[in-house]
Amino acid sequence: MSPSTPPPGPPAYPVGLRLAGRRVLVLGGGAVARRRLPALVAAGADVLLVSPAATPTVEAMATAGEIRWEQRGYRHGDLDGAWYALIATDDPEVNRAASAEAEERRVWCVRSDDAAAATAWTPATGRTDGVTVAVLTGRDPRRSAAVRDAVVEGLRDGSLTAPRHRARTPGVAIVGGGPGDPDLITVRGRRLLAEADVVIADRLGPRDLLEELPAHTEVVDAAKIPYGRAMAQEAINEALVEHARAGRNVVRLKGGDPYVFGRGMEEANAVARAGFPVTVVPGITSAVSVPAAAGIPVTHRGVAHEFTVVSGHLAPDDPRSLVDWPALARLRGTLVLLMAVERAGAIAEVLIRHGRAAGTPVSVIQEGTTAAQRRVDATLAGLGTAIAAHGLRPPAVVVVGEVVAAAEAVTLTALAGRPSGGSTADGSDATAGATEPADAAGGDPTGPASDGGVA
Repeated sequence: MSPSTPPPGPPAYPVGLRLAGRRVLVLGGGAVARRRLPALVAAGADVLLVSPAATPTVEAMATAGEIRWEQRGYRHGDLDGAWYALIATDDPEVNRAASAEAEERRVWCVRSDDAAAATAWTPATGRTDGVTVAVLTGRDPRRSAAVRDAVVEGLRDGSLTAPRHRARTPGVAIVGGGPGDPDLITVRGRRLLAEADVVIADRLGPRDLLEELPAHTEVVDAAKIPYGRAMAQEAINEALVEHARAGRNVVRLKGGDPYVFGRGMEEANAVARAGFPVTVVPGITSAVSVPAAAGIPVTHRGVAHEFTVVSGHLAPDDPRSLVDWPALARLRGTLVLLMAVERAGAIAEVLIRHGRAAGTPVSVIQEGTTAAQRRVDATLAGLGTAIAAHGLRPPAVVVVGEVVAAAEAVTLTALAGRPSGGSTADGSDATAGATEPADAAGGDPTGPASDGGVA
């Protein structure tokens, strides 16, 4: 039996220590301290670190005032006033002496080098949504960690349901679902979906996630809310408020990020004006993730030090457009165009007319991060022709800049594990098998509908 393995015997008695404002002694500033200190700080403990040296991360915590650090070795009496001790030096004699002092003073003590000699063990701990999961298996710490991970992940993604028994305050969560692959939604977004009474979903939200919802969850298709296209956003706002007023927990599931051309702020304001709490969960924006899934970095050392995300839902000559296209043409970095498929040719003409080189590499990625992903490469001058020739349709992201040619000839893997598909300089399809995407609808035709959403 290794010295760090607890001996057979009665199981440890689990308890949650409330250490806020109470002194905790940590001996040793190495890897163990680096792992354990953040949780002690989060618990509000008054942490005293005694160690001649510390890792850079531990030292940074002391510099920031999160812990107190006395840069010296252990001395008898260091446990005065302590409620809890973590002994983790690399000197067994020091550890034994400090452990003996803790025993003498009746201070619960964890020893990193000899669990059998400790009076307390650190459980494998995880936290999610106000729940702390702590697992002790006695003699098998790896199993403890595995059990913890399984429970925490299940609570986070909703596969392990634990109904709340106290009344919840009705409200609305505006959740960014990411670019399309259901695995790219955030952990928090997935958990809120699993807990929702009603989900009002965009057509561009990750549809596969809806299949995982419990049977009692009501799903409302935002694209089919009545009152006509021009009234759709107002109708969505009303639906959010009506369901919250009925005492339900509502998730508004949107594609990409709700605050990147997604009207998330309009919806949040409508709910807040009605007096209900709003939670906004950011999503992975298609402006960055879709190019990455196709093997294109939006910045690259020595190539692009900036990237600009632009909505192309209005033509450059439309008086309602707020975009300064001549100024964008003078930039040297990457342009990422969302909702620009229909007007890409006109946009390219304006950029070239105001100084962007006609031969600038361009890539169009349709249905990015999904199984139907396609990538077509061209030049800025040939952008409109390439889109028409290959029948590209929304949702698609257009990337303009030298970063398109930055990737070396290596096999690339998409963010979700799908092949990114190569690309060709003449504008031919990089990946075949595209599916017919839905048409552009579901909102005010004079404004963008969602992150990377429509042409």
